[in-house]
Amino acid sequence: MQPHCMKADMTDTRKTTLHLQGEEQQPLIAIDDFWPDPDALREDAASLRMAPIGPHYPGVRAEVPPRLAETMRRRIAPLLAEHFGLDPAPAVSEAYYSLVTTAPADLAPIQRLPHFDGVEPGRIAVLLFLGHGEQGGTAFYRQRTTGFESVDESRLGRFRAELQSSVQTHGMPEASYIAGDTPLYERIGVQPARFNRALIYAGNTLHCAYLPPEVVLSSDPLAGRLTLNLFLFDD
Repeated sequence: MQPHCMKADMTDTRKTTLHLQGEEQQPLIAIDDFWPDPDALREDAASLRMAPIGPHYPGVRAEVPPRLAETMRRRIAPLLAEHFGLDPAPAVSEAYYSLVTTAPADLAPIQRLPHFDGVEPGRIAVLLFLGHGEQGGTAFYRQRTTGFESVDESRLGRFRAELQSSVQTHGMPEASYIAGDTPLYERIGVQPARFNRALIYAGNTLHCAYLPPEVVLSSDPLAGRLTLNLFLFDD
């Protein structure tokens, strides 16, 4: 289906586009020119101490100030009500500045595969690209053996069993960032990164960072692949 363009109001300079992805037609919203002062966000990230948080993200992170995260949540609340049926908008459960720093050869096995953030239907991911130059994007996938493009609680057991079986058959992917179709997964779409572009999507969709070789992996937030990530979920 072709993406549908929407304008929030006559004075809003943001361009908001709705994509319905894959066979499941999962909504994804892309918002260009999302934040009024993205350079201030970059400077804020550069002023913080970033460090590894958890085993999944291939880089370092620092927490976003709660007031900033809440302002962003309120900014997208009308879109969550309209396109995800979430009214009121879920609360901010986590919020990070994130910087990819792990070289492809150093990726852990779990970092070479698409993932989902959680199986809950009301979980939302918000990703804001804050890097300049080639930044890749975010890619979305379908598990080949099941056809799953998202994983809820009813699908979790079968998803895991099929993943284990497929790895036994085909082996784990080589140490690299997933860049397209594989024996285990079919890529159903890529949303390109663009400075100050936000993506909003369901956290239970299968997704992964798209990082072609041209993307510079730097430990400097002002030079590398910097994003701001919000995870919304009512516990």
